[in-house]
Amino acid sequence: MSPVSLWLKCENNGISKNHETMKFQSLIPVLIATLVPILSSALEKSPNVLLICVDDLRPELNTFGKDYIVSPNIDELASQGRAFHRHYVQAPTCGASRYTLLTGTYGPGSNSALFQRAKKIQHPSFPAWFRKHGYTTVSVGKVSHHPGGRGGKDWNKEAEPEMPESWDRHLLPAGPWQHPRGWMHGLANGEIRKNAKDMDVFQALDGPDEIYPDGVSIPEALSQLELLGKEAGEKPFFLAVGILRPHLPFGAPAKYLEPYREVALPPIPHPAKPEGKSTWHSSGEFMKYNRWSRDPNKDPEFATDVRKHYAACVTYADAQVGRVMAKLDQLNLRDNTIIILWGDHGWHLGEHAVWGKHTLFEESLRSPMIISYPGIPQPGVSSDSIVETLDIFPTVCDLANLQKPDFLDGTTLLPLLDNPKAEGHAAFAYKGDKKTIRTDTHRLIIGKNHVELYDHTSPTGETANIAEANPDLVQTLSAMIDSKLKL
Repeated sequence: MSPVSLWLKCENNGISKNHETMKFQSLIPVLIATLVPILSSALEKSPNVLLICVDDLRPELNTFGKDYIVSPNIDELASQGRAFHRHYVQAPTCGASRYTLLTGTYGPGSNSALFQRAKKIQHPSFPAWFRKHGYTTVSVGKVSHHPGGRGGKDWNKEAEPEMPESWDRHLLPAGPWQHPRGWMHGLANGEIRKNAKDMDVFQALDGPDEIYPDGVSIPEALSQLELLGKEAGEKPFFLAVGILRPHLPFGAPAKYLEPYREVALPPIPHPAKPEGKSTWHSSGEFMKYNRWSRDPNKDPEFATDVRKHYAACVTYADAQVGRVMAKLDQLNLRDNTIIILWGDHGWHLGEHAVWGKHTLFEESLRSPMIISYPGIPQPGVSSDSIVETLDIFPTVCDLANLQKPDFLDGTTLLPLLDNPKAEGHAAFAYKGDKKTIRTDTHRLIIGKNHVELYDHTSPTGETANIAEANPDLVQTLSAMIDSKLKL
């Protein structure tokens, strides 16, 4: 509780009335009698934190404007909090993006980023900071890059944590997929990826949620939530739940594909490969799977099938969010829990002739983010201001009344939580030797002997490189990148 709130409480209790006639000595006992119960109550009720990380989730949600998508649980969460429609990640790949989320800093742009950090710990991680301040910290599923947060051949070696000193418990029940590595790239009924070309790029088999990987990890998350709930009166918790889908391969129970079988999808915007040098790539992660010799860039019917199976995976992931939220409500924990739903990056579904992530285009870098907590002003009103993943760590510290560490690269989102129309800030990202800035109106991408400038006020968006005609703007935005990204 802030000093201002405490003073208002004192006012309401009559402490300040006739204060001019009160002697200082007589004021002290009254203040103590009033403030101690308030402070004790505040200390006892430090808010819990529930962080839900969803893999490869573009803003392909009903609440983000995709009205053919079935996402009732995430939509409901957005109606109770603040959805950030222009949230950008720092890197278009799982490990590097999660590095930023879990450290609050810019970092190396690789999937092994957190392991690199572990070899030379410079400061506490996001969960470690809360653990240091009295929280029980637990992760279930894919929160850091490796599900369960360990290294080794099958990502289950206890002696190789991705994030030392961060979690009281970091868990991944692999079920029939045998180990975290198998779970991460699994299809139905324990099928593990060995050679990707022998594994179908999408699948939808009949059966319950448990026949796909999230179906065995979410029950563990619910068990942990129940355990943490029993301790919540004595010790707050920081629970991170990682949902795998819609990560490749696109596998979900057939019931989640049903809503899309007869749906007419909107056309793919700007589906052509960009001209000139850009961050375009040949979709290697997608193309290595079994595609039955079909190419979505040349086969519209197949492209539609891919998009529908991706949508089915989104609805499957949404169902898992619903299970977590239902348990939170069942345990009567919602009224004292800060909830963050975060997508680790976007994903191309044919835009720029890309099927995957790993570009510095809008589709790779923009992902959903929702923050919800009791008493949020104007719940359900979204924000179109630009924000970054970097901003989550300092924001949650502020919401939990914790001092922010001094090493953070982001900024608090409290002004936008108070007023969704408050001003945002430019977003920065990187991939290899290429860097980008996204402002309200433009995106600049710079690399070695390579510059792209796109005007988002124009219908051409990120299809017409206008860098050559706008050298002054290129110089200004380049200087902003150089001042921010010292990688």
